[in-house]
Amino acid sequence: MGYVDKTLTCVECGENFTFSASEQEFFASKGFTNEPKRCPTCRQNRKDQRRGSDFSGGGYGYQRKMYPAICAACGKETEVPFEPREGRPVYCSECYSKMKRSSY
Repeated sequence: MGYVDKTLTCVECGENFTFSASEQEFFASKGFTNEPKRCPTCRQNRKDQRRGSDFSGGGYGYQRKMYPAICAACGKETEVPFEPREGRPVYCSECYSKMKRSSY
């Protein structure tokens, strides 16, 4: 089936946008049967809002919460992706890498 560019109106901002033939082909290959209702800008804004302010960027669309810590080996201030517990050593990435290599 041949696809041709379509002009659609965004339900969010009311602006016209083009639903290109290649996008239509992509949608069909994914099994999507509905046309997009939002322009690319409003679509991205909606995705960002759903993720929330703590989840912007990063590997799977979000950024991990980081906690401040002091490295037990060198004393440098660092951040770790877990909440440090009292009595458990925390290491900066450099010291952790050194310890990991020396354990092999």
